[in-house]
Amino acid sequence: MSITTSTHRTGRSLVSHDLFHRLTDRIVKTESFERDLAERIMDQALAFLLACATNVGAPLAPSELVDIGWHTFLLDTSEYATFCDRAAGRFIHHVPNDNEHTGKSPDDVLARTVTAMRTLGFHLDDALWPRTALSSCTGCHNGCHDDPPPTSQEDAQHAPQYLG
Repeated sequence: MSITTSTHRTGRSLVSHDLFHRLTDRIVKTESFERDLAERIMDQALAFLLACATNVGAPLAPSELVDIGWHTFLLDTSEYATFCDRAAGRFIHHVPNDNEHTGKSPDDVLARTVTAMRTLGFHLDDALWPRTALSSCTGCHNGCHDDPPPTSQEDAQHAPQYLG
């Protein structure tokens, strides 16, 4: 008889036990989800954010359910900023595109996102990744990788305002 253990990482391991539970409590309360679903959402959101932090390729985007976890974490600005600094060395911006045509196929973005997360060793909760939320938001204006300042006047109109 052999014992098989999983070597997959979890998103929840990226934050303290206390923070993870505070965030999932907020999802349960605001979304009226069962605790199990809230925990799965938050786990995948954290894994997604680390993928954004380490991504040096094309943009990534969360699924609609995973985006709920990201929004929830963003509300705790101090903890979120600390996480971003630790994970990425910079703030990971969340910029809705308000249904603008991005020129990116949602299927392509989903495939890229899932691949990035799996490459980092994260378990993917397939039920939470039926499609991306690309039609409503992306991780950052220039993709979840370097997020440099916009390079054109048109890009500048859609970029987040940086406070200096």
